[in-house]
Amino acid sequence: MYMITISLCFTSFLAFLFLKRTTTTTKLNQPPSPWRLPVIGNLHQVSLHPHRAFRSLSLRYGPLMLLHFGRVPTLVVSSADAAHDVLKTHDLKFANRPKTKAVDIIMNGGRDIAFSSYGEYWRQMKSLCTIHLLGKRMVKSFEKVREEEIKIVIEKLEKASSSSLPVNLSRLLLNMSNDVICRVAMGRKYSREENTSNFENQLRKVMELLGSFPVGDYIPGLAWIDKLRGLDRKMEEVSKTFVEFLERVVQEHVDEVENKETLDFVDILLQIQREKTNGFELDRSDIRLIILDIFLGGTTTFFTAIDWAMILLIRHPESMKKLQEEIRMYSRHKLYVSEEEVEDMKYLKAVIKEVLRLHPPGPLLIPRELSEDIKLKGYDIAAGTMVFINAWAIHRDTEEWGQDAEDFKPERHLDLSLDFRGQDFKFIPFGSGRRLCPAIDFAITLIEVALANFVHRFNWRVENRPLGDDDEYYLAETTGIEVCRKYPLIAFPTSNLSTNYGTTTKINVSG
Repeated sequence: MYMITISLCFTSFLAFLFLKRTTTTTKLNQPPSPWRLPVIGNLHQVSLHPHRAFRSLSLRYGPLMLLHFGRVPTLVVSSADAAHDVLKTHDLKFANRPKTKAVDIIMNGGRDIAFSSYGEYWRQMKSLCTIHLLGKRMVKSFEKVREEEIKIVIEKLEKASSSSLPVNLSRLLLNMSNDVICRVAMGRKYSREENTSNFENQLRKVMELLGSFPVGDYIPGLAWIDKLRGLDRKMEEVSKTFVEFLERVVQEHVDEVENKETLDFVDILLQIQREKTNGFELDRSDIRLIILDIFLGGTTTFFTAIDWAMILLIRHPESMKKLQEEIRMYSRHKLYVSEEEVEDMKYLKAVIKEVLRLHPPGPLLIPRELSEDIKLKGYDIAAGTMVFINAWAIHRDTEEWGQDAEDFKPERHLDLSLDFRGQDFKFIPFGSGRRLCPAIDFAITLIEVALANFVHRFNWRVENRPLGDDDEYYLAETTGIEVCRKYPLIAFPTSNLSTNYGTTTKINVSG
């Protein structure tokens, strides 16, 4: 990143010396902007963690800030009020997605659900997933799968506990989420096969690449920099990996369909393709991309949220204790907390909301593109402007959340009726409007029951880092469109089976 910045600044310097600067005669009332360099604009101000860089700039230039990435005007939205206007008042005009090099290579030009242009094709694709996989009825039908996979992890944790050994909890959680997705979408697990042993790393690479800022997207004449840094090659390689894997999955379903008594999601997609029951063309590459979207959305959302939840609870033992007390009050069984029991756990839901507030899986959501010129808060915004909604900054706005907005405090949600389904614009971890994430129920159901069971069955601790760098290690972030913890969570589970669960003493969850 350092060398790229140097190259861009050098290019701008040359442009400053040799190119004539043009001025516009059109008087537009544009949002405030930081000073920018010739040619590259504000690209040099995008750090490894854009959500943090954008927030720092917005504190100086305001909640509606116009940046310039080469030739592409870029609007950064950093307040709930401004987000309301973008995601509700003008939602339709902001419903498109920008076309980037990563989307073009990995997502076949945006033929998937998350990155496709707003229109009939997107509506049909989203409807398929909602009806056959992500709707409330379908999510409920997968309860047994979730229970079985959670119990597999619990068994491994019990073995580690009996031997007083640490576990790579991050790895266990990621494997579990992949296994759940594989079973409900593809009928069986694939994560243990030799050809997919690096599957989790490939998912991580996709997220990093989709969240990258290729120079060629904004300055076509400097696209050679992306080749020099190996970005194009990485995109081609990860695309090839997933095409080969997912094509094998699809072909297996084609070959086995006559011997199946029940159809999984891939079977249903193939059936729709053959019969054209939805009135639109669905080819094999479209089916592969739908499956990839399910993996990216389902796996990363669950893993990111619960991984952050575990480390935050471990680092805040008073919250961990309060949550354990609530679970033991409502759970009627020693060995497993059911989804029915989870429904009544207010503090559990408050913990999850607080995790999603501080660490939304996609801190900048998925970027949007304005389809026509509009007036927004009195400012002129041009068609073609790329738009980032900085949910991470909105969730930490002290005007909305108080002076303790940076603190992990689940109790703040107990007296609030805030929901994460896009209606409360100061809390939008899954977005809002027409492009609201369709997998909310799928992800939240698994997060709730998994977290309840891991906290219920075990006490947890981590080793102190040398030189007191706990924060730098445990709270460090990855890069990409989805931001999880950078380092694996190595933790020591201690079984709680010997604890007296028979108590029915009422606890105070009001803080």
